[in-house]
Amino acid sequence: MVKIQQFLADVKFEMSKVSWPTWEELKGSTYVVLWLSLVLIVFLFLVDFFLAKILNIIL
Repeated sequence: MVKIQQFLADVKFEMSKVSWPTWEELKGSTYVVLWLSLVLIVFLFLVDFFLAKILNIIL
């Protein structure tokens, strides 16, 4: 039981040192991740599409 209490105390101490983002920082980071994900999805779709077309022409 003492180990569990020590663990929880350590967790509380470490969490107090965390630098949490503000709401605006969080929203900005979320938009960046969503846009980059969308760009990557479109890019991979186009690469896959054109490679499939090329392979169909070759084979």
